[in-house]
Amino acid sequence: MFVDRVHIEVAAGNGGRGSSSFRREKYVPFGGPDGGDGGDGGSVILKAQAGVDSLAALSHRMQWRAPHGQPGGPCNCHGRAAEDVVLLVPPGTMVIDELTGLVLKDLATPGESVVAARGGAGGNGNLHFKTSTNRAPREFGPGEKGQVRRLLLELKVIADVGLVGKPNAGKSTLLSRLSRARPQIADYAFTTKTPMLGIVSVNRDRSFVLADLPGLIEGAHAGIGLGHEFLRHVERAGIILHVVEPQPVDGSDPLANYRAIREELRLHDATLGERPEIVVVSKCELPEADDVRARLAAETGRNVIAISAVTGQGLDKLLHAVTAELDRLQAEAPA
Repeated sequence: MFVDRVHIEVAAGNGGRGSSSFRREKYVPFGGPDGGDGGDGGSVILKAQAGVDSLAALSHRMQWRAPHGQPGGPCNCHGRAAEDVVLLVPPGTMVIDELTGLVLKDLATPGESVVAARGGAGGNGNLHFKTSTNRAPREFGPGEKGQVRRLLLELKVIADVGLVGKPNAGKSTLLSRLSRARPQIADYAFTTKTPMLGIVSVNRDRSFVLADLPGLIEGAHAGIGLGHEFLRHVERAGIILHVVEPQPVDGSDPLANYRAIREELRLHDATLGERPEIVVVSKCELPEADDVRARLAAETGRNVIAISAVTGQGLDKLLHAVTAELDRLQAEAPA
């Protein structure tokens, strides 16, 4: 099950209390204080892990708690520190403090981590309270309380290329043809309800991640349809692969559909309108495909690729265009 948003509460462990004890040995009548410190409480840490692709593992449990530190003991024995609780999340997870709205960390890269709730420090034993005027202190530190936070974890899929288009434009079929991903494919709108990722192997040394994203409709930027559920995932895509259906089942104009989706992207985030885009006309075996491709090329001023996920026509040309654009972006990226 794909889960891309969860609400959880994380509670770190309290620090163990310090000990109040005195050295008691034969022939040592005034041994003095020897109470040890308490151990530190465990922290709750979120870590981005490659291979984790959903927040489903965290969705079944609302509270995650780290253990408390152990109290100190006599003979200056330090209490045992508690182990941290590490929660694994997919790369691309935003960790947000639900009360303040503050983004604690954007775990965009595998291996990145953030301490979501820090464990309390252990309390001091009475040995620390000894002074020249107080030779037998009975005071001890109770140990600090661990942090408690309510978090919103929001996943934004990280992909090199994001497929956008109207529902039933042929995005899922294209993904299944280019990769080993097996998205649901049917002849009704909104077959794809959650992002699907596939690894496209161009050759032995080259591959990229392709994301099939839910279809867009007008008003998506305002939450209509799948709305924000779709748009937050396209923010991470390096290249937008815009799939246009030449003969929509609803009888709409393909160019109007193209313009509508471009406008939805721009209204959601102005930078999406400037993102590198490759336009393809799907189902090029249909008679209307050549005319639609020519009209799109005239409007965009760019080369528009005609493809067929069924016959395989144009797929090699599409892969070449995608890899060339990825190479260009990599070359322009700051070192």
